[in-house]
Amino acid sequence: MTSSSSSSENTRKLRLGLFVQPLGHHVSGWRLTENLGSPTDIDWLTWIARKAEEGKFDMFFIGDALATSVYRLPSTMARLEPLTLLSALAVQTRHIGLAATASTTFSDPFNLARSFSSLDHISHGRAAWNVVTSFSTDVARNFSRDDMPAHAERYAVAHEFLEVTFKLWEGWQEGAVQPDNASGQYFVNEKINPVNHQGKYFQVQGPLNITRSPQGRPVIIEAGSSADGQKLAAATAEVVFTAAATLEEAQTFYRS
Repeated sequence: MTSSSSSSENTRKLRLGLFVQPLGHHVSGWRLTENLGSPTDIDWLTWIARKAEEGKFDMFFIGDALATSVYRLPSTMARLEPLTLLSALAVQTRHIGLAATASTTFSDPFNLARSFSSLDHISHGRAAWNVVTSFSTDVARNFSRDDMPAHAERYAVAHEFLEVTFKLWEGWQEGAVQPDNASGQYFVNEKINPVNHQGKYFQVQGPLNITRSPQGRPVIIEAGSSADGQKLAAATAEVVFTAAATLEEAQTFYRS
């Protein structure tokens, strides 16, 4: 190992994210007498977020599922919608990243792009999106479907969904807002671009009806460990969420 490579490795940073389950990750965590809050207690969740920030964590990560039967645990049966929760936490914290889970199978690109831009504005540039495609038939039945789309189709939808949201976020260029009292012009129209996306799954005109956010777009997290999930992550994500059972598994996944 050369001195230069050694120096390079020594300057790398380990980023710490807190995966929040308000009642604990153990299935019986809620039974502990010292448990202080509930999954819908904003004061409890604010306390957790502030403690994580004090402990120098980089990210407050909240999962989500769109059916009560997916995990059927107290923390997941009844919980706050992630983007609403993180918008509340954004004004109670200053530095920690705020990561919300949202499904590309059961969301709309325009609405979701606007919601994450809003969170990025409210948090002054701390928003992150954990991209999932969902997997449960019970979720499908909450959205007027009998079953989930096939695995490959879900990821095809996800690729196009992200393509559309990226276009929407990039539609507002820096400097698009320049209020001019003399001329009466608030926006520089040439810096606001429509999307005009015509794809297999989505047709979106744009532009997004919110100004460019501090980050431009949220940090993208991808949670899939399948081959399709890894391809999506390689193409779009800054962070990959996985759960390896051993160090060797983790290293193999990292190299892939």
